[in-house]
Amino acid sequence: MSRYRNLALFVALAGIWGTAFVAISAGLEYFPPVLFAALRYDIAGVLMLAYAAATVDDWYPSGRDEWLLVAVGATLLIAAYHAFLFVGQQNTTAAAAAIVVSLSPVLTTGFARVLVPSDALSTVGVAGLLLGLVGVGVIAQPDPSNLLTTDVIATALVFAAATAFALGGVLTRRIDAALPIETMEAWSMLGGALLMHGVSFALAEPIEPSAWTHPEALGALGYLAVVASAIGFLLYFDLLERLGAVEINMVSYVAPVFAALVGWLYLGEVIDVTTAIGFGFIAAGFVLVKRKALREEFGYVRRRTSSE
Repeated sequence: MSRYRNLALFVALAGIWGTAFVAISAGLEYFPPVLFAALRYDIAGVLMLAYAAATVDDWYPSGRDEWLLVAVGATLLIAAYHAFLFVGQQNTTAAAAAIVVSLSPVLTTGFARVLVPSDALSTVGVAGLLLGLVGVGVIAQPDPSNLLTTDVIATALVFAAATAFALGGVLTRRIDAALPIETMEAWSMLGGALLMHGVSFALAEPIEPSAWTHPEALGALGYLAVVASAIGFLLYFDLLERLGAVEINMVSYVAPVFAALVGWLYLGEVIDVTTAIGFGFIAAGFVLVKRKALREEFGYVRRRTSSE
């Protein structure tokens, strides 16, 4: 029963995070991108803070290391990731954005190996990282004579988002702070939202509240804030504890399927062959980088299944 529960929650999380890319595309018709991301985390941060206050004792960071952890989360995991993603997704499909973001686990491993020299990537691991980067190039389809086309810049911005998220994930693991994950997420969301409001103001993004009351705009914002952020992160950390980092990383490779399907049904987006090929390169890169952990994980799953 536990195995089926985990599978159901895994598929639910992949569906939630995959369709979040569609909600972003839908909401960008009504909100300026950075302000849209900031409003999302205004709501999600308040919800997560209320949850943290109700479930953990240490709901408020204290000490230099705990605030440093929150600062990294707010800057890289929330502000940089979402600002780049929302701006980039204005000119790319939900599926393509989800596929480029699925490179995050590969980049995370690369950053971890760089920041810990004693744990350097092997030749096969480097090949896997390069395969992932090739996949992004295939999706972007850059023209050497004109590298500043809208599509290429959009893909580069989404790649920057994945890079920021990967680096943030590695740095938060390196900071020695015993802060409950609920507290870290809540304050990172609020801090990230504040940073994005500052960026939005600096960019002089237009503020048109009349457009925000459209049912589709409210639906996209509500879905992203409540379902994709608050509920999605709770599912993620529950599964992280139950399944481990390798299995939960596979969410990144299932989410684009939901993004492509719902994007096609709701927005009329079509995923082309080159985008699918690019995803294949990224997935192959993940397998090469994580090959040892995958072997161990599959061996564990087989032993656990045979004993039940």
